[in-house]
Amino acid sequence: MKGKITAFLNQLMIYDYILFGSVFALFLLIFILALVLRKKTVVSIFLVLLSFSILFLGPTLGYIKMHEYLFANSVKLISQKQLVYTAAIIVKGQITNESKRNFKQCKITASVIKQGKNKYKNYIYKFKPLKKMSIIEQDIAKAQVRDFKIIVEPFRYAKDYNITLKADCR
Repeated sequence: MKGKITAFLNQLMIYDYILFGSVFALFLLIFILALVLRKKTVVSIFLVLLSFSILFLGPTLGYIKMHEYLFANSVKLISQKQLVYTAAIIVKGQITNESKRNFKQCKITASVIKQGKNKYKNYIYKFKPLKKMSIIEQDIAKAQVRDFKIIVEPFRYAKDYNITLKADCR
């Protein structure tokens, strides 16, 4: 756990610190306003609840949305092939850098998701894939398209499945 927190803190950039600082300043501003208006109980309680919801939801949602904008990319599945004599799937795809920044690295993850006839179970299966495999691509320039290949092994599932691709770039 300590290693994950350290890795997260090491990859933060100046925009993240500005976001966290501005959210904390907004929290303090609304909380102080609630203290000033403490005679008006309903308004004060609403402002306290609003300030704490901003404190907890602001950094999380802001971080996610900001990184979706700053590191925009698209991943396209080109082909998938399950090997006959080896318990593996070969997944070929393309990643496109759609942002205005060069990527230092992208972690591309292929997830194999069980597929059935029940749409509610299919929704739940998305949260627990059968198998996940990741690769890291280095140095992707602006507007560059790069091909990649991921070998998902061992994989022995014989029924219907889907493959989803996701990329997390920095």
